[in-house]
Amino acid sequence: MNIYVAISATIALALSIFSFPLLNNFYLLKLTPATTTTNLEADLIVTNGVIFTGDDSLLFADSMAIKSGRIVSVGNYSAVQQLAADGTNVLNLQGKVVVPGFIDSHVHFIPGGLQMARVKLRGVNHKDEFVRRVKEAVKNSKKGSWILGGGWNNDLWGGDLPMASWIDDITPHNPVWLSRMDGHMGVANSVALQLVGITNLSEDPNGGTIMKTSSGEPTGLLIDAAMKLILPWIPEVSVDERREALHRASNLALSRGVTTVVDFGRYYTGESVQLSWEDFADVYQWASYSEKMKIRVCLFFPLETWSSLADLINKTGHVLSDWVYLGGVKAFADGSLGSNSALFHEPYADEPHNYGLQVMELESLLSMTMASDKSGLQVAIHAIGDRANDLVLDMYKSVVVTTGKRDQRFRIEHAQHLASGTAARFGDQGIVASIQVADINPLCAIRTAMKRIPPGWDNAWIPSERISLTDALIAHTLSAARACFLENDVGSLSPGKIADFVILSTSSWEDFAAEASASIEATYVSGVQAYP
Repeated sequence: MNIYVAISATIALALSIFSFPLLNNFYLLKLTPATTTTNLEADLIVTNGVIFTGDDSLLFADSMAIKSGRIVSVGNYSAVQQLAADGTNVLNLQGKVVVPGFIDSHVHFIPGGLQMARVKLRGVNHKDEFVRRVKEAVKNSKKGSWILGGGWNNDLWGGDLPMASWIDDITPHNPVWLSRMDGHMGVANSVALQLVGITNLSEDPNGGTIMKTSSGEPTGLLIDAAMKLILPWIPEVSVDERREALHRASNLALSRGVTTVVDFGRYYTGESVQLSWEDFADVYQWASYSEKMKIRVCLFFPLETWSSLADLINKTGHVLSDWVYLGGVKAFADGSLGSNSALFHEPYADEPHNYGLQVMELESLLSMTMASDKSGLQVAIHAIGDRANDLVLDMYKSVVVTTGKRDQRFRIEHAQHLASGTAARFGDQGIVASIQVADINPLCAIRTAMKRIPPGWDNAWIPSERISLTDALIAHTLSAARACFLENDVGSLSPGKIADFVILSTSSWEDFAAEASASIEATYVSGVQAYP
């Protein structure tokens, strides 16, 4: 999100859908109760599989027992079956591999769900296809209505950035706004530019860029804070549309084995800081209270609103329900690489005078981070360029010197390009490096982390940085849980934790560890099948 970058990402990484009749693949039976000295009776026993628990005290097991949505026992069948009773169901895995439910550590969940119903440009690798999809959308739209969409990546068609001129001829009566996959850039058509008053006389706002031709005419591209010139003109999304977006995004996540997401909301540079709060009240609280949540969400809110979050947590605590957790606050230090707005020590090769954008003034960023930390809030800051990462690491160090060292778990979202020696600083300072991926597809990200073979390549890129299957799985589960203070509830299949788990298509751990090739056969949330 993009379910596309917007649903998307995870701590060391975050959808084809496999549908099968579960009872044709696994046996769901009733257990004859065994003699036991405990009064604890399991609702479900999962057995006859290769269960990767993610818990160092017992990394593998063949069975586990579940009661009231939580794991009560993990081990061999002879021990676990002692918890059987008349009403206990048994899920026979027939040797399949089971892993903890995946956690995507960086998504924009509702925007991703909204995008699924708009012009889909993700994966488009040619200008003609870009134009065709917009033209198709115009055919199905009323005159004067906005054409919205996104997910495009200009790198896929050679690097040329789209312009209003690409689509002006086919959109003479409709304003258009199409965001890039990273959410830091978008292209508008000339109807939209005229509507919002962007001309050759318009100046760049602080932290943003209006792209112009050599003659000074706007190309239609707006970068980072410049997007605020157009976003307020786009009709507000209704509550029902946002609730349906949550439903779509949740189904997509479950089909990929994702049971928990860290959601940074509808908060991008140029967007209102109130949108995340509106979604919290209109969508997440509603869904939680009406029992319509399908996966767990850990919510982050704009740093500018830290006092509101601190007040709310003081009243309610971090845990609103088993489904909704209040995480922390987020801010932006720079833009994105694709829009040439990530902040670097050296200039861009194709723009020798461009070092990127510092989206927020350092003094303001430091002040609000300090206040948030003093209030006990976790802080996450977007930084992509090497200079932006160094700036944020320096700032976090300054905060700790002032407020004192505690279990802060400061995060840097993306941590994409680092100067020499910077990677070690993350470990030295105890900073979470939250690396966002382009799609909510953990199995694909795990395979990439293990193989590091780019599309079309025969050999690995920097093979020395490949990691093992175990490390990659932990990154998508337990490490991701720790990165947002949820490790006591999720992240591993351990007694006392919520029974979120995924059944994979493979029956061989050795093959899985060698090739990382598997698909999602079923996703369980709180011990109940949620997909398919």
